[in-house]
Amino acid sequence: MFSVGQREQIRAQILGRARSDPLIAGAAVTGSGAKREEDRWSDIDLFFGVVEGVGTREALEEWSEFFYRVLGALHHFDLDAPPAIYRGWLLPGCLEVDVGLSPVGAFGPLGPNFRIVFGETVDVPTDAPDDSEHLIGLAWHHTLHARSSIERDKLWQAEYWISAIRDHTLTLACLRLGLPAAYAKGADRLPAEITADLAASLVRSLDGAELNRALRAATIALSRELGRSDPDVAARLEDPLMELGGISPPSPNQ
Repeated sequence: MFSVGQREQIRAQILGRARSDPLIAGAAVTGSGAKREEDRWSDIDLFFGVVEGVGTREALEEWSEFFYRVLGALHHFDLDAPPAIYRGWLLPGCLEVDVGLSPVGAFGPLGPNFRIVFGETVDVPTDAPDDSEHLIGLAWHHTLHARSSIERDKLWQAEYWISAIRDHTLTLACLRLGLPAAYAKGADRLPAEITADLAASLVRSLDGAELNRALRAATIALSRELGRSDPDVAARLEDPLMELGGISPPSPNQ
């Protein structure tokens, strides 16, 4: 496993090469390192501005050659977020290095975790927050497919959909409370009454009775979150969600 000292050395090596690279007009530290809030497990996050007249893909391939030849990278993956492109490399010692590249005309902070190292930044319009309506649609879709998977005795698929309901409920709660929503980054800061509901939805075994129990818990947690985030939608979806979750409506006398 990499050490903190090794991480700092490799980041300095990468930034040193960026300063001498004629294709790079600016560099910034992003992620937790931007605010010097890293811990033992933090990776390296960087963002580069590419000079005019050079494509980000062209610059990225040159950098990839450096990562494999000099730093001994083991593998990589890409994420396109036009006009930027991001590549994550896995280095020996389990150190991840994520580098984003954008045209210099779009080199600027997309959020608070951005510390300029060199170059000039521009004002970059930030993307709209995650669409809650879309997330709600995914959540009822997943509830429907969790129910059908259980009924078809597709137990692994049922577990997949139940976990996805929980993930989207977490995201909706984070958006509502102004917490980081991507990759559950704000989930550990949610109130206990929300996380307790969701903890009950964890699938403990691939048994039909257990999957039904977990689906009921996931559906209840989703319904409660909808009630907090969008009461009108919650009212429209309550009956179908309860039916799909296998939750009996209260009797008239209750």
